[in-house]
Amino acid sequence: MFCYQCEQAAKGEGCTIQGVCGKDPQVAALQDLLIYALQGLSQVAVAGRQVGVSDKAVNVFTVEACFSTLTNVDFDPARFVALINKCVAHREQLKAKVKAAGGEVNFPEGPATFQPAAGVEALAAQGEAVGLKSYPAADPDVLSLKHVLLFGVKGVCAYADHAQILGQEDEQVYAFVHEGLAAVASPDLGVQELIGLCLKCGEINLRTMELLDAGNTGRYGHPAPTPVPLGAKKGKAILVSGHDLLDLENILQQSEGKGIFVYTHGEMLPTHGYPGLKKYSHFYGHYGTAWQNQLKEFAQFPGPIVMTTNCIQRPPASYADHIFTRGLVGWPGIKHIPDQNYAPVIAKALEMPGFPEDTNGRQVLVGFARNTVMGVAGKVIEAVKNKQIRHFFLVGGCDGAKPGRSYYTEFVEKAPRDTVILTLACGKFRFFDKDLGDIGGIPRLLDVGQCNDAYSAVQIAAALAGAFGVGLNDLPLSIICSWYEQKAVAILLTLLHLGIKNMRLGPSLPAFITPNVLDVLVKTFDIKPITTPDEDLKAILG
Repeated sequence: MFCYQCEQAAKGEGCTIQGVCGKDPQVAALQDLLIYALQGLSQVAVAGRQVGVSDKAVNVFTVEACFSTLTNVDFDPARFVALINKCVAHREQLKAKVKAAGGEVNFPEGPATFQPAAGVEALAAQGEAVGLKSYPAADPDVLSLKHVLLFGVKGVCAYADHAQILGQEDEQVYAFVHEGLAAVASPDLGVQELIGLCLKCGEINLRTMELLDAGNTGRYGHPAPTPVPLGAKKGKAILVSGHDLLDLENILQQSEGKGIFVYTHGEMLPTHGYPGLKKYSHFYGHYGTAWQNQLKEFAQFPGPIVMTTNCIQRPPASYADHIFTRGLVGWPGIKHIPDQNYAPVIAKALEMPGFPEDTNGRQVLVGFARNTVMGVAGKVIEAVKNKQIRHFFLVGGCDGAKPGRSYYTEFVEKAPRDTVILTLACGKFRFFDKDLGDIGGIPRLLDVGQCNDAYSAVQIAAALAGAFGVGLNDLPLSIICSWYEQKAVAILLTLLHLGIKNMRLGPSLPAFITPNVLDVLVKTFDIKPITTPDEDLKAILG
């Protein structure tokens, strides 16, 4: 196996024996084969659009299947066998439609013609021959950019899948996903063409996050500032982790009136700010962090845990008794909820002990998405003009277990009192419960939301730039990114598409970016690796 799509790639180079995430070589090979099959399906889809053919079932399947290959989403070999075979079936059905419309379907030998072997072992053997290093590339920089593009497309697919579940779709998103996947298999693209496709990926990701934002706010309302307890209530309990708001809503609906309190974990924390979710009286508080101690936290939680999307390394078999997975998430031996029927989870909650007593912990504020911040924009602008606020820092992104992420805690703690910290995604769990005080009633720590709420952060920045009559890069704003997996790659490409400069990226640079590609990013966007909090604060603030 060879995998380096996440920040924790072994030795900063790539996992070759076993994934740091827990992915074994067989699953890695099956994921590689699924991506190869999706490249072939995408080649046919691109040909189809040239003659006016676009198939909704193919579109939805593509983003769902691609999403399944993200870090920590699915480790179940049987599910990949089914996806690979379904992909080839879709491909052949689409070929027939394209041919009937007068399109070209005589593809050369490769992903558009490959036939899957029978059985998991034989499929894994096929996958070993079509991994990341097999993509046609004239030199390492071309291969590097193909990997950047692929990982960015994977991030887009994650958000597109979430959006589609909430009824939000856009043909241009599906068209680009197919264009990007087909490009990875093309032998004819050079550095400049691939740089253009990577920036287009960022543009499409912005649109995809907009769709997801519309789905979330359209169904649940705009987040509002909301205090979230970090303690517990006496009684039965369910813990919901991941990202998917619809899963959480269904759990709340089905557990209502049963004497069970529902808690969030990880990226579910911001859901407490949505009016359509916080209306449930048994939706209580937040438990634990995102990465640092999550397996220990899960072992100690006195109720069942529902994993809705990628947010945890592969749990040991001992967790099988009380962990349930949902949607695309799957691990061998862990119970899976294939639909929205949470009766098994509720039964398990009633069986388990729950919390024996109330514990009054601290609380944190969430709900500072664009509607809230823009609602007090005048106050913020006045504070900047009066020099009460000197600078804004957007400190956010992914969390992870690898050492070096204490940088973000220290950075936030050392940021001067006349600065404001905006944060989003699970990276905030390095400092989300810090009491940073306020500036004239404006909290110094503003939780914008989940990773996809980078859309809100962009809208906030654009509104401030408009109010001050300056460009985005002229704002007193610095972006300090932490990355871990492929959604972060998509967001980074979005920021580059917007022309954002002077970003600082860490805790380490992606292993899939060659020195020459990094040099282009440095020269074009002045992107920098993080150093130390003291050095970076001094460089930014002078």
